Amino acid sequence: MITTHKLAKSFDARPVVRDLSFEAPDGAITGLLGANGAGKTTTLRMICGALQPESGSIMVDDDGNSGHALSRQRRIGALLDHMGIYTRLTVRENLAYFGRLHGMPKELLAERIESVVAILGLEAIADRRTNGFSQGERMKTALGRALLHSPQNLLLDEPTNGLDIPTIRSLRDLLRRLRDSGTCIVYSSHVLDEVRALCDRVVIIADGRIVAQGSPEELCSQAATASLEEAFIELTCPTRSN
Repeated sequence: MITTHKLAKSFDARPVVRDLSFEAPDGAITGLLGANGAGKTTTLRMICGALQPESGSIMVDDDGNSGHALSRQRRIGALLDHMGIYTRLTVRENLAYFGRLHGMPKELLAERIESVVAILGLEAIADRRTNGFSQGERMKTALGRALLHSPQNLLLDEPTNGLDIPTIRSLRDLLRRLRDSGTCIVYSSHVLDEVRALCDRVVIIADGRIVAQGSPEELCSQAATASLEEAFIELTCPTRSN
């Protein structure tokens, strides 16, 4: 479970995240939905410890030590972008390197690498250096890195960017299986179809603030609309919907 309380972050004196509080429970996919620049990625970077919030708190799995970034990172698998892939290493070598950083035992690491390669359909490129990979190939490699240590909590920022349709369908099936096994998943996107297809709960962010949260059905009821798309427009920019 991930809980944030009044998170705030600014860049160059410009507020990007403002008093942001929400809870993402275990066994559910919680969507962060907002336009580009709404503050979704900054929020995920603070949760995983890549950025320090100016104020507010973050709790992961109700652990009293989870205010410390390193403690949180042990419990989190994060796909924040496809950067950080070492281009001189193969897919398997990249996964092995990050697995060792997590302190995974050698035999378990080898088993998990093969499992992740199979789950993500990376067999054909697993022994190729990642230099020259397409965006989709880099994204799948980065996703494999996030899943490798079987984290209880998973942060995904626009994970379908560059993926083809069969891989997107496979990813959705995988995320549903992880959810059903009790994993806490936070899924950031600005694509309504993805959020509607996957998310049990949705947190709508606009200009760094939460403007609404609840199940898709609850958001439609709150906005008095028939669809999540209409609810999003009504809740984020009501004057435009009139």
